[in-house]
Amino acid sequence: MTRFVQLHLLTHYPPANLNRDDTGRPKTALVGDAPRLRISSQSQKRAWRTSDVFESSLAGHLGTRTKRLGADIDEALRQKNVAEKAAKEWTQSIVRQFGALETKEGKDLEIKQLAHFSPEELEAIWQLVDACAERNSAPTEEELKLLRKPRKAVDIAMFGRMLADSPAFNVDAAIQVSHAITVHKATAEDDYFSAVDDLNKGLKDLGAGHIGEHGYGAGLFYLYICIDHNLLLKNLGGDAGLTRKALEAFIHAITKVSPIGMQNSFASRAYAAYVLAEKGEQQPRSLAQAFLTPVRPSEEKGMFDRAVTALTRRVENLDKVYGACADARYIMDAENGQGSLLELIDFVQKSQKPQE
Repeated sequence: MTRFVQLHLLTHYPPANLNRDDTGRPKTALVGDAPRLRISSQSQKRAWRTSDVFESSLAGHLGTRTKRLGADIDEALRQKNVAEKAAKEWTQSIVRQFGALETKEGKDLEIKQLAHFSPEELEAIWQLVDACAERNSAPTEEELKLLRKPRKAVDIAMFGRMLADSPAFNVDAAIQVSHAITVHKATAEDDYFSAVDDLNKGLKDLGAGHIGEHGYGAGLFYLYICIDHNLLLKNLGGDAGLTRKALEAFIHAITKVSPIGMQNSFASRAYAAYVLAEKGEQQPRSLAQAFLTPVRPSEEKGMFDRAVTALTRRVENLDKVYGACADARYIMDAENGQGSLLELIDFVQKSQKPQE
């Protein structure tokens, strides 16, 4: 039994714009003095958290991240025949428990920063709304103690939560996710496109109805993930069954769910081609340095094989220098038909160390 599981994934994306910067172009990074394409950890975690995989497997165990819950509360109170002024005041007193309110006119039911509400907190909020409406009086100071230490929200348990105004209810993330980078040199390119007006018969004007430009890039991406099983189990209130269920959904998501950026334009969905899973008590470490020198294909080996070779060499050399950096390893290689997703899930689930 062990504490940490580390996952190293290689996934190839064809031309895509999965994660845009402030100019609308694919995000990049300079690594080893070479430009790379990059997909941020935030983009990936949101894609997994909101995926069909999570929603179907973890229904009732996912939080809601929003700053607009106040509008729904206010509407619910007014529909229960609470006067408009009272509904607004009661709503503000409720949502204020999760963060400071906006001061702009028309937005004074919103909190200034996104808050991640757990299922327990949402349940408590709606119970309070019903109680206030039924007795037609404002929530009491005791009733407004709505913050909970989440124990049912898998996404909060995995990726953490920060409430600047109420740090006692923060949650440390049990899963750390790197920014994915291409293992090779890669830059964003420009896709010039035009659209034709269907009603333009070309009798007077042969020009396009619209012209535009998209940035895009393609590459083989390396992604590193570290799971602290003890912390995940603790964050989920010691519920071993829910922890196993969460890990199964997570492995399905990280291997099969792509960020949603411009998918309608590029259809750049992809499954992980290679996964190296490691488990042990040893201090976690990324293998990103394997790609400090950009991978280049040769006549004997393509890009994928070169990347796997670089990862393998990095693991072997670290073991030689530091001693065994993991107690056990498992490889799933879709390119060569090695391993299986079910075996990978089983490997990860059996890594859990019971709490003392």
